[in-house]
Amino acid sequence: MPSKSIDHAITARSLTGAASDPTYAGVLSFMRRKYTKNLKGADVAVWGIPFDAAVSNRPGARFGPQAIRRASAIFDNDPQYPFDRDLFAQMAVIDYGDCLLDYGDHRKTPAAIERQAGKILKSGAFLVSLGGDHFVTWPLLRAHAARHGRLALVQFDAHQDTWPDDGNRIDHGSFVGRAVRDEIIDPDHSIQVGIRTHAPEDCGIEILLGHQIEEMTASEIAAAILKRVGARPAYITFDIDCLDPAFAPGTGTPVAGGPSSAKMLSVLAKLGKLNMVGADVVEVAPAYDHADITAIAGASIAMHYLGLVAAKGARAPAAR
Repeated sequence: MPSKSIDHAITARSLTGAASDPTYAGVLSFMRRKYTKNLKGADVAVWGIPFDAAVSNRPGARFGPQAIRRASAIFDNDPQYPFDRDLFAQMAVIDYGDCLLDYGDHRKTPAAIERQAGKILKSGAFLVSLGGDHFVTWPLLRAHAARHGRLALVQFDAHQDTWPDDGNRIDHGSFVGRAVRDEIIDPDHSIQVGIRTHAPEDCGIEILLGHQIEEMTASEIAAAILKRVGARPAYITFDIDCLDPAFAPGTGTPVAGGPSSAKMLSVLAKLGKLNMVGADVVEVAPAYDHADITAIAGASIAMHYLGLVAAKGARAPAAR
């Protein structure tokens, strides 16, 4: 085994190229990418945000980034399905580690996430964020809008997250309404997929309800997303509870009646024409998981984001 290596996350000499660690050993990073805070030359940065103080039900999503990284080790070094390519042959991807947060003062959390995300985006790297609860998407949207302008939101979720908000709450159920009111996202070009609960308002966002997507094909769902977003810079946020609890039991607010992981991954793979400028996957709470089912789904979603970026030629869209 002279050509094999171990601990690629810290021994890699290049930001491109596949790793050769066994799936069961080696230092864990997302898909064995080099762990570094050096953004120079990075096309994509994968970043964890271990925060779950905004949940309304079961906590535990602060351990989501760890679980997703661990689950991502199952991806071998063959061309990644369904993109049929080595994602890292030419695309330089780093694991930027985790966001530094003060667990004792949550008032500082939004600004800390936004500031650190802004630094990554300033480098020109595409940012894939691993939550954490869904509140983390609020400062991420602010950071991306500061660079790209008003965004179209593509939200995969069982919940609308448009509950009343005074503008100061640390709440994973109200950030979408706040983003509309603050003109961070454009509701006329935003869409929510998989909603299976009721909220007081839809904020003008198009909604594909759980029972509707049950009757739709993946191609039809993707077409609806592309039609709604158009050419706008789009941010994708994927709350893992969009999936039925059969496919994602490890989350804080599971809702029955959702789609399969296979169907939603197929939808993601069909969004190549989307002007995607940022993406996250949130609400993976491994304490409620079984056999890493949810973590594997979360890792697969993040891998699909990388596949979409790779298919477009690696570098993120230019800032406004």
